[in-house]
Amino acid sequence: MSTPEPEPQPQPPAAPSPVGGRAVDDDFTRTARKDGRQVVTLRRLMLGNQFIVESDVYPVGTMRIDPVRPGPYVFGSRDEASAFIEETTLALEYLGCEIS
Repeated sequence: MSTPEPEPQPQPPAAPSPVGGRAVDDDFTRTARKDGRQVVTLRRLMLGNQFIVESDVYPVGTMRIDPVRPGPYVFGSRDEASAFIEETTLALEYLGCEIS
């Protein structure tokens, strides 16, 4: 009589291979301004084989000095991260922001 083999357990996804464990600035940044005031900055960073988009959001109509930082948003390729930034800045343009 043989004993049944145990069910295989799901494995966590492989960790990215970070370069020194710190995200590296990928030199791709977009800033949105409305009425001359900065409202959003989006930055693309690289960490191993992942691309991260960080954002600083300065809510309009508040006296807040420090930005709100939603995200970070993690992507598997540079193109996906770039598309996210470009689509976000396009939406901000539709809302009357100037992008630089």
